[in-house]
Amino acid sequence: MRRLLASLAGVLLVGAFTAVPASAAASAGDGNEDFTIKDPRITESSGLAASRQHPGIYWTHNDQDEGAFLYAVDSSTGETVATITMTGVGTPRDVEAIAIGPGNEIYVGDIGDNDGVEWPYVWVYRLPEPKTLKDQSIRATQYVVKYSDGTRDAESLVVHPKTGRVYIIDKQEDGGHLYEAPAKLSNKGTNVFKPITPVDMWATDAAFSPDGRTLAVRGYFGGVAYDWNGGKLKRLGRISVPLGQGESVSYSPDGTKLMLGSEGAGSAVVAQDAPEDGGSSDSSSGGGSSASGDDGDGDAGPSGDIKVGAVAVVVACVVVFGLRRLLRRG
Repeated sequence: MRRLLASLAGVLLVGAFTAVPASAAASAGDGNEDFTIKDPRITESSGLAASRQHPGIYWTHNDQDEGAFLYAVDSSTGETVATITMTGVGTPRDVEAIAIGPGNEIYVGDIGDNDGVEWPYVWVYRLPEPKTLKDQSIRATQYVVKYSDGTRDAESLVVHPKTGRVYIIDKQEDGGHLYEAPAKLSNKGTNVFKPITPVDMWATDAAFSPDGRTLAVRGYFGGVAYDWNGGKLKRLGRISVPLGQGESVSYSPDGTKLMLGSEGAGSAVVAQDAPEDGGSSDSSSGGGSSASGDDGDGDAGPSGDIKVGAVAVVVACVVVFGLRRLLRRG
């Protein structure tokens, strides 16, 4: 039901937005431009992570699949150039996030709650990114994860590019929290994640900038950029997001762009100028190169690439969340 309502939100919002082509800032193959995922197997791209050793390659996955698969997509063509089958793990339940950590290690978050199931624990998988892109099986390490304050629904997992510490953001309509893993994950027992700071987003994905100084968090209707500040988040400003059931975000390899993806067959990944770190993005200003200071009722985004009809957006949100509450009562 959550996915039905989220999809309805995307449909309603189509009438509220007018897309304007983004400006090209880099040559094809750099991983800095829009692309479309063409693989017909990828119908629910729920996470996105830019490779650091294969320029222009983005890793993604379905949130529900017939196996433990990861897909390497060439952003210059939109074609899948390698399919990885993870071994050494159980049957995935709801894979929602993917991130690249230090040493080109891939982390995968099997952390969702499809169909509203409250799992007593979730899983994080870690595996080395292959040096050669080809279809292959790679053994992954599986970690058992619990939260210190009970079960959570989550779709956002990030790994700090310098420290390698893993974080999860839970998904709550009124905003969730950033949960911190132990300094080193253990595959011998349970890893307890603890909340360390609020995150004012209904988060569907998040990503660290390559230098680890900025954390971008996105949802269905918008996003927020934070100065990492050692985990004590400082809000930098808002991030505009494209149409549809927005499920993924990654920084481009050089950190100049945010790559924003969505679910669905033939889904698009849209490049936008990344927010500046160190508080240089002014969240109270409607201008600047990184984020709009309004709530989506004017020109949104760093390049004005999405124009929002304020009334339509409000109506869409009211309808979607009203239906959600009615269905709960039913």
